[in-house]
Amino acid sequence: MFTKSGQALRQKQKVNMDFQVGDQVVHASFGPGKIVQLDEKVLSGRKCRYYVVQIKDLTLYVPVDESAKSTLRSPTPAREFRKMIRILNSDGETLSENRLERKAQLSQVLRDGTLQSVCRVIRDLIHYSRTKKLSETDAALLERAKNFLLTEWQVSLSVPYSQAEQELRQLLTEGRNKSE
Repeated sequence: MFTKSGQALRQKQKVNMDFQVGDQVVHASFGPGKIVQLDEKVLSGRKCRYYVVQIKDLTLYVPVDESAKSTLRSPTPAREFRKMIRILNSDGETLSENRLERKAQLSQVLRDGTLQSVCRVIRDLIHYSRTKKLSETDAALLERAKNFLLTEWQVSLSVPYSQAEQELRQLLTEGRNKSE
């Protein structure tokens, strides 16, 4: 039996919790995963609730509070996803010639964890690679962004990873042919 204050607390927690166990989510840094559990932990004498998110073989604990809203989001709906990947064929933005400035520039773009940002980084690095050799850092960032995109592609459009890869290669080839 709940007291009125207990019920109010539970209702308030429900309002603040955007996700439930079983929901597919996208983590801003690690990509798509699934909420497998809600957990409570005591840290520094303070009890906090956490989403337990499984991303491949990685388990993350994301606080159920305002920071979760900037860290987790729902996968992009299929219709919106198709619009976003058109960015890959648009003209790339000019990147700095300095590798450290370029890394900072691209990291800043990726910081918000949106699909749009991931597509922009892929587009800009592909565009840059057409005239300059990518540094190891650039190549690693490009691979990470592609993997992030492909994993969300798989979730948003319900297609196998290999199909998403093939479609991405085709889009990038079309973009290269358009710019030549």
